[in-house]
Amino acid sequence: MKVSQVTAQTYARVVIDTNVLLSAALSPNGVAATLVDCVLEFGSLVFSNATFSELEARIWLPKFDRYLPMERRRRVLHEASAGAFWVEVTAGTASRSYSRDTADDVFVHTAIEAKTTRLITGDNDLLCLHPLGDLQILSPRAALEELGF
Repeated sequence: MKVSQVTAQTYARVVIDTNVLLSAALSPNGVAATLVDCVLEFGSLVFSNATFSELEARIWLPKFDRYLPMERRRRVLHEASAGAFWVEVTAGTASRSYSRDTADDVFVHTAIEAKTTRLITGDNDLLCLHPLGDLQILSPRAALEELGF
C-alpha cells in the first residue's frame, strides 16, 4: 500500500515507547514489528538518553533470556540507536508532568523536544492523554491504520 507524502512526513520522527519496541523484538511478525518497520521506512525513531536507557535496561532483564538471544538484543539496541534522531530533554521540559505514571513522562518529554507529532504506545496512562496539543498519542494498531495498513 502506498503511503501519502503527508503521512510519510508525519512519521518522519516518531517516539515509540519501550514496551512497543520490546514487543516488536519479541514478535517479528506482529503489529508492533510491522509498525516499527514502517516508521523506519519513512523516518527515524526518536530517543532521549532517558528513553534509550529504559530500553537498554529492560531488554537485558533475565525474563527475556528464553525469548531473545544475547546477539539479538545487541542487534536490536544497535539498530535502534544507529539511525535514531537524538534529543536532549531540557530541565524546563523535564519538570512538566503529564501522565498518571510519572515514569511515562520521559516519552512525552522526548516527543516535545523532538517536535514530533506522533508518540506510539500501548500504555493506557499515555493513551488517555491523546491528543496532547499537536502530539497524537496512538496505539501501534491505530498508527498502522493511519498509515493505511
